[in-house]
Amino acid sequence: MTLLFIQNMGGASIILFMLISIAYFILWVYCLIDVIRSNFKDQNMKLIWIVVLLFAHVIGPIAYLIMGQGTKTS
Repeated sequence: MTLLFIQNMGGASIILFMLISIAYFILWVYCLIDVIRSNFKDQNMKLIWIVVLLFAHVIGPIAYLIMGQGTKTS
């Protein structure tokens, strides 16, 4: 079964969609690795950020980059 929106897309649109998807995946992996390797003021924050990254795929990495840096130790 093919998706209609992919079937009707031109070549440039597919390439742009793939590039954005790959860039977002790299951002997500970067945030996940940063959470795992970092020390937090409260150890429960590490678990909370991992859950946010795993279950809130769209907003999770962006929220971590904006709010997560303040919860880490120096």
